[in-house]
Amino acid sequence: MHEPKPVRRHERVVQAGFIPLLDCAPLVIARERGFDQQFNFSFQLHREVSWANIRDKLDVGVFDCAHMLAPMPIAATLGLGRAAEPVIAPMSLSLNGNAITVSQALYEEMRGADEGAVRAGGMQAAKAMAHVVRRRDREGRAPLTLGMVYPFSCHNYDLRFWLASAGIDPDNDVNLIVVPPPLLAESLKAGRVDGFCVGQPWNSVAVEQGHGVILATKNEMWPMSPEKVLGVRESWAGKNAALLSDAMRALAAAGQWLDEPENRREAARILAQPQYVGVAEEILLKPLTGHMRRGGDEPEIVDTDAVVFHRHAATFPWRSHAVWIITQMIRWGQVREPFDILALAERVYRPDLYRAALAASGIDIPGSDYKTEGEAGAFFGGETFDPQAAIGHLRALPIRSAGTDLEAFAELNL
Repeated sequence: MHEPKPVRRHERVVQAGFIPLLDCAPLVIARERGFDQQFNFSFQLHREVSWANIRDKLDVGVFDCAHMLAPMPIAATLGLGRAAEPVIAPMSLSLNGNAITVSQALYEEMRGADEGAVRAGGMQAAKAMAHVVRRRDREGRAPLTLGMVYPFSCHNYDLRFWLASAGIDPDNDVNLIVVPPPLLAESLKAGRVDGFCVGQPWNSVAVEQGHGVILATKNEMWPMSPEKVLGVRESWAGKNAALLSDAMRALAAAGQWLDEPENRREAARILAQPQYVGVAEEILLKPLTGHMRRGGDEPEIVDTDAVVFHRHAATFPWRSHAVWIITQMIRWGQVREPFDILALAERVYRPDLYRAALAASGIDIPGSDYKTEGEAGAFFGGETFDPQAAIGHLRALPIRSAGTDLEAFAELNL
């Protein structure tokens, strides 16, 4: 592992952890382009291989903040996954960026079962997966093994929602396993997984290596959906309010820089360095520019919103995102003890801190903390999600964990 760059001239230093993914870019660009220096502090960046490492090092104070999966601060505040310290998300770092990718063998099997669904991609492709799952069960073959990056991740919830939309029970019809993001393409090549949901560039790495086919991008499933946030211990934020505000300003400036098309090649060059993502510049450039090979015999994906760092209020910590994440934790039995959903969302996702830090930045800041998700585009196949009706949303889902007492949750969430 490469040592982090030495601290520069400022005494104010923010220790930040990240995973080698395309959406670590705001932290990297803030450091490399000097946006941190503009706000009189230095980011010291630390590359980690797994989300468990990020969780643990933030929890014990090795890191002041981290590039985190959007559900991780919520899970930490609930005390899930061995976390002890409550964590807040004062800003988002990116929208979209994930995809569901399968092996060439599974792609061919799915195409034989329902070529039209595979060709349609997105949510429709799950129908072809369902045919394969049912056939394997009838023939007594082992269930498919699908990888995702962490139990408390949008990758897990996106993959589960996608599977369940076609009648596949993620807990009974397939095997879901956790694999760190940088290891998923290699796991697909080795046959340890039949498919996975991960952030870029690891989907494109699998495609370029000739082992994977992208079935659905996150923007095809839920446009402008949450992905990564800035995670900060609640106690650290309280003691370092000014420094946190400056860090948020630097990251917002980096996001603006990243969303300028003329900067994408330089971003790819910087991220390609081994101390950051360590993947070839040309592979990184594909999702950054929105021109990605899908693999197999499928047409190219053209999507300039494949990953978004600034546009569409990408850095705003929507509490409606938090509520949706919490409903998925409830849906899949990750939490059983009832609690007030909105109260938790408001403790963890902190648009008040975002507004205070960025009020003078010129960034267009939403006036509301909540919105109906899916109004800007199809939400997992044409629905919408009302954060004020979370329990009703859960009741309407035919596939969910059998052990969750929704009525107990309903009593606390009228």
